[in-house]
Amino acid sequence: MIPLLVFLFFTLSLQSISSTPISITLNPKTLTKSGDSVQIQWKGINSPSQLDWLGIYSPPNSSHNNFIGYILLSSSCSNWESGSCSISLPLINLRSNYQFRIFRWTENEINRTNLDQDHNPLPGTDHLLVKSEELEFESGHGPEQIHLSFTDNENEMRVMFISDDGKESYVKFGKKESRLDEVVKTEVKRYEREDMCDSPANGSIGWRDPGFIHDGVMRNLKNGKRYYYKVGSDEGGWSVTHSFISRDGDSDETYAFLFGDMGTSTPYSTFLRTQDESKATIKWILRDMKALGDNPAFVSHIGDISYARGYSWLWDTFFTQIEPVASKLPYHVCIGNHEYDWPLQPWKPNWANKLYGTDGGGECGVPYSLKFNMPGNSSVPTGLRAPATKNLYYSYDAGVVHFVFMSTETDFLPGSNQYSFIKHDLENVDRKKTPFIVFQGHRPMYTTSNEAKDAPFREKILEHIEPLFVKNKVTLALWGHVHRYERFCPMMNFTCASTGLNGQDENLPIHVVIGMGGQDWQPIWEPRPDHPTDPVYPQPDRSLFRGGEFGYTRLFATKEKLTLTYIGNHDGEPHDILEILAPGQDLNGNSGDAVEESSVSWYVKWGSLWVLGAFLGYIVGFISHARKASDLRKSWSPIKTEES
Repeated sequence: MIPLLVFLFFTLSLQSISSTPISITLNPKTLTKSGDSVQIQWKGINSPSQLDWLGIYSPPNSSHNNFIGYILLSSSCSNWESGSCSISLPLINLRSNYQFRIFRWTENEINRTNLDQDHNPLPGTDHLLVKSEELEFESGHGPEQIHLSFTDNENEMRVMFISDDGKESYVKFGKKESRLDEVVKTEVKRYEREDMCDSPANGSIGWRDPGFIHDGVMRNLKNGKRYYYKVGSDEGGWSVTHSFISRDGDSDETYAFLFGDMGTSTPYSTFLRTQDESKATIKWILRDMKALGDNPAFVSHIGDISYARGYSWLWDTFFTQIEPVASKLPYHVCIGNHEYDWPLQPWKPNWANKLYGTDGGGECGVPYSLKFNMPGNSSVPTGLRAPATKNLYYSYDAGVVHFVFMSTETDFLPGSNQYSFIKHDLENVDRKKTPFIVFQGHRPMYTTSNEAKDAPFREKILEHIEPLFVKNKVTLALWGHVHRYERFCPMMNFTCASTGLNGQDENLPIHVVIGMGGQDWQPIWEPRPDHPTDPVYPQPDRSLFRGGEFGYTRLFATKEKLTLTYIGNHDGEPHDILEILAPGQDLNGNSGDAVEESSVSWYVKWGSLWVLGAFLGYIVGFISHARKASDLRKSWSPIKTEES
């Protein structure tokens, strides 16, 4: 009897709700560009439930379960209990219209088996209350998601962008903003749902039209000059004018921003957890970009790029988020597990059966391979209809540094094309032109995080790739995957360089994990072997600094010295600084004075980013700490040892 009464009460409640005039309105009904906001207002919801929610749909004919994202009305505004409220929501242009729907959802309808990545139940769609009109984006405002990258030629710059129709588009550029006299036609490519190799990427929930990818190359650029450019066409509209500094092969300085595992942020909940910290990373890099002036620089994002993992619209969100940086600085990447891994990937040796799984969300590297175009011509067939996976391994010179990128997700063992490339590349670096070698890949060779699953990978890369590092005196190895910052001593086979007087060990590579760009899943450090479940994580001698602060690193190098600075997102300040002298340089045993001189020149180079008092306070503490480090190597100078 009681269940029957509950049913009758719930039915009458729904009838009451349905008889109430509920409305939802949009203002404006047309947006201009990605990132613009719409005001969504609703009225007339009787007896609102704390679980009532707003669904975001694009295209508008998507089924109820195939939303882009959702927002609980009770969490979106303070007076939700009145049944009338409004929110402002920034949106990305997905090349199709949007629609918004409000649903009634109650506690007894929660499905504990239909969960998001954080194990929260996804909202139910049984009781639709109201649908909005369609929201569209205006045409004629030009392409979006603009990003630059280097080519194999130092006098070129590549620019890529997205259009909704794939019609003929161009790049106009020149050294004066008022005279964009040079014109380059772009190549166009695209991928289809059938190119995805698994779900959710090829399913109705994850797949969305990716648009058309345009690729143009600006050629015959003069060294180290500012160029202005815009992209588009007279028919489809032109982008705003951007600018960049061309490469300078004769420069004696190198500037770069480096990090891994950044991802993107959405203003709504969705099937996956997104990365709110990524916004702060971009914010502080934008600040530092302004201090560069007319110095060329680039960005290096070493794997786990957008964390789309099969949900197509997250790629659009990511490229929109990085455009303020990537339209001005070349944006370079290497592949990570969340761009690529899927059960049938072509290279999965026995020792890696549990290593390479479903992290790519069924994308099998396709969006990554087509949306970026890195130097070199590396590729690996997928063995399916999907196009070959690209942007795997490559290298280039930037100022006084030779940068090398590898793929930790595809074959790197002796006999593979990648191993041959790495070996040949490292053996042929001109150390007079580029005294420093910076090597980058996604999964780390060294880490003290509790990453037991990756142990077989680390054994193989230590066995086969580390000898190439040591033989060819790689300066610095940067890795992602672990969402923390960790700096090691100069090291080979887990052993720090000795402090002997013969100087033969001083060129061992220094490994730094920089996967703190935005992904907020944080691994624990390795526990004590004899107490694996107790929350004490000792820091081995080889690990000189461990930090849990999100952020990025800045690299600045001259012919004499390379400086890597770890910037924290919560304050935009340095949390760790590493300095490495070029081979043959001598500090005469005075590491304290050298650190002080480097720090002053660093901040001069990057501009007056901090108040003078804070700067001087930092320097005083900085020098004091460095002078206590009497056992440090003559060729490198670390600052700090640990950060909670």
